[in-house]
Amino acid sequence: MRKIMHTFAALALAAAAVTTMGSSGAQAADGSWDGCPYGAVCIYPQDSDTSRPPTDVFYSYGPHNLHNQYGWHWVLNNQSGGAHAHLCTRSNGGGCGYDIAAQAGVYADLTPINSITLDRP
Repeated sequence: MRKIMHTFAALALAAAAVTTMGSSGAQAADGSWDGCPYGAVCIYPQDSDTSRPPTDVFYSYGPHNLHNQYGWHWVLNNQSGGAHAHLCTRSNGGGCGYDIAAQAGVYADLTPINSITLDRP
């Protein structure tokens, strides 16, 4: 049932381009969220749901350049204390646009995205 719900959500979100998703009920007792450790921002494999392990896990604040990330991916922000993440079109955190609030996720086309920033609240 969970896989069906993830597939349905992915199709609905793909039609809407980039959409935020709340984390209600998705966190484990240790604070992880669908395999994304508490305090991290995670990118999942292309065209998959979050049942597979993330391909990238970022913990430190600042910009992180992406490598070989094309097509649609789930990006979950499981940071604490209201920290945000931004998807950026240039390397080293340049051209940042889409804001991902703490405890939220997006299904985004990462083809034009070259970096992601983790920002203190």
